[in-house]
Amino acid sequence: MPSKILVTGATGNVGSKVVEQLSAAGIPVRAAVQSTSKAARIKEAGAEPVEFDFTRPETLAAAFDGVEKVFLLTPFVPNMAELGVRAVNAAKKAGVKYIVRMSALGANLKPAIKMGQWHREVEKAVESSSIPYTILRPNSFMQNYSGALSGDIKAQSAINLPDGDAKMSYIDTRDIASVAATVLTHAGHEGQTYDLTGPEALSNYEVAEVISKAIGRKITYISLPEEGARTDAKQAGMPDWIIDALMELHAIIRAGKLATVSSAVERITRRKPISFSQFAADHLTAFR
Repeated sequence: MPSKILVTGATGNVGSKVVEQLSAAGIPVRAAVQSTSKAARIKEAGAEPVEFDFTRPETLAAAFDGVEKVFLLTPFVPNMAELGVRAVNAAKKAGVKYIVRMSALGANLKPAIKMGQWHREVEKAVESSSIPYTILRPNSFMQNYSGALSGDIKAQSAINLPDGDAKMSYIDTRDIASVAATVLTHAGHEGQTYDLTGPEALSNYEVAEVISKAIGRKITYISLPEEGARTDAKQAGMPDWIIDALMELHAIIRAGKLATVSSAVERITRRKPISFSQFAADHLTAFR
């Protein structure tokens, strides 16, 4: 019988797709959610919802009970590292036999930015846990454009970001999920760390061109100065800690640190990663 797998972040961009792919393959999946009253979609996918709150250790113990493998995705909060380490310790105590940790591209950069430090602390906890593991480091999601950035694209026909003309190898979350599902169900990936990217590095000028072509309307990229982006974020009600973390991230993007293109998606899944053109064609309603 296939091993039961716990997927954290099961209602998010990546976790939900991991749940869907594993369930479709007939793998027993336990899907971690903060409230089981909001788990209708999970049940429809054929997975077992379970309450999982990183701040409540008793829910971790119950969720890990009887689980052999874990897809570990931690929430973006100021104490992300603390919560991640707590989850790793709970997994070890429960006898989990394999952890696939979703980190982020650049977690090992030096000097490290705040988000990189948080991710690297959890990576270190996984590496030193004595539990077999695989670490996935995906680049920024293509879905950020169909999500958080889609409002400006629809209303202003604009992409407003402080990234200059730097390129970035954006990845579709469907590819991250495919990699995760593969390494969770196939041996040979233990002890490995994989950088995950899309098939090409694009600037936001090029991204705007791709979206423009897809929807038949001109989209313009407006490269914001950092202070302008910071002011906009404050006016939108974003907390200072998030703004500071994001401005650090945009700084390493401008420095070209996240433009690398990896072949890992194709090597692991045996198919080419989704291009930005394909992503845009699949998400037309988000941009129109």
